Amino acid sequence: MATLSEIQTWLQDRLPALLAEHEVPGTAVGVLYGGEVVDHAAGVLSKATEVETTPDSVFQIGSITKVWTTTLVMQLVDEGKVDLDRPLREYLPEFVLGDETAAAAITVRQLLCHTSGFEGDIFNETGKGDDAIEKFVPTLAGVEQLFPPGELFSYNNAAFAVLGRLIEVLRDKTFDTALRDHLFTPLGLAHAAADPYDAILHRAAVGHVRPTPDAAPVPAPVWAMTRSMAAAGSMLAMSPRDLLAFAKLHLDSGTAADGTAVLSPASVKAMQQAQVQLPALGMMGDSWGLGWELFDWNGTAVIGHDGGTIGQSAFLRVVPEHGLAVAVLTNGGDTIEVYKTVIGHVVKELANLELPALPTPPATPVPIDVDRILGTYSCEVADLTVRQDDDGRVWLDQTPKGIFAELGPAPEPVELVGRSEDSLIAVKAVNGVHNPHVFVGNDSAGRALFLHSGRAVRRAPDQTSA
Repeated sequence: MATLSEIQTWLQDRLPALLAEHEVPGTAVGVLYGGEVVDHAAGVLSKATEVETTPDSVFQIGSITKVWTTTLVMQLVDEGKVDLDRPLREYLPEFVLGDETAAAAITVRQLLCHTSGFEGDIFNETGKGDDAIEKFVPTLAGVEQLFPPGELFSYNNAAFAVLGRLIEVLRDKTFDTALRDHLFTPLGLAHAAADPYDAILHRAAVGHVRPTPDAAPVPAPVWAMTRSMAAAGSMLAMSPRDLLAFAKLHLDSGTAADGTAVLSPASVKAMQQAQVQLPALGMMGDSWGLGWELFDWNGTAVIGHDGGTIGQSAFLRVVPEHGLAVAVLTNGGDTIEVYKTVIGHVVKELANLELPALPTPPATPVPIDVDRILGTYSCEVADLTVRQDDDGRVWLDQTPKGIFAELGPAPEPVELVGRSEDSLIAVKAVNGVHNPHVFVGNDSAGRALFLHSGRAVRRAPDQTSA
């Protein structure tokens, strides 16, 4: 088995070439093992400024924020202020959806484990003020209910914005302030930023995007997404070492390094228990807990979460059995390759674990019922059309909508082949991943009701099978 010192030497030797190979402008990596941390950084924070990345640079952690938001909610559970299985409306009467029956029934637990069932990629701009999250909640009044609460997993950003408002109401403070008071301060974080105004006080990474699929990454036109999405992952930025301090809290039964009880052992345990199983979706977990993604790596339990913002990607994996956690923060390029190489090496050397291989197209594609899957599936951020060409090949066309349409051209058509009876997979890898697409449910004509690739995207009305 390797030592932490050997891991740090490997990072120093390997990271520069790894970034160059995969066009990643900069990265910062941290490894927690045996209660100790090593970290290392390489590359630049922005290709426009060429400022060097250092271990204390802050990167956006994106949706890893959802585990922080869950921790804030579970603190309220510890204090007896929230019951996970009571309807959210008991605490947040102003919660509304297009489906009143669903809005009245959805529980806090269902929001935390992505089973609430309403359209989740709602990024409504409500300003940059302290009332941004408060203003966001009423904008859900017309949002569609995709399936009954509790029936299915469908990743839901808007649910966590609502949970952010729950925290604000019960704490009588903004979400940013709750983060600082109830997590940053007890954890003693030195390089963490709840918003851009905090981030500018540090060496802050800038995201990079590709203007066209074959172009080199360039600095993104904006740093952060809407403030209304702060609790879902649009703002929070930090160094790997500070992210690992949070991971250590969850390894140490809710106790901070100085002995402060931040979260009860019961809540730490509850967050790591499976709440819902997932379809086979590539990089996503096998199941979901409260906030955490749950993975089974050949019999070893692993918890984690990934995050993606505008040109920044973050990866966190925690192996409780070995007291090991790895954080990889990046700012553009083919980030999945960095994730696979760095985390794969660390878990192999320190825990003798093999990083599971990502799915690839089968040598012989599985026959599929084409009539069941063809058509357009639509959500707030994109229209997804599955079509068949004259040669019988199946393609996925993606048309971004809203803020995502402004970030660049639409993705190129993706060819899909059969992976299983109800699952297709991309022939060509994008950012190192052959994305699977699972077709779920049935409409009145026997066709798939949802295209599921982490989100359950519902078949658009009046679609024919031709």
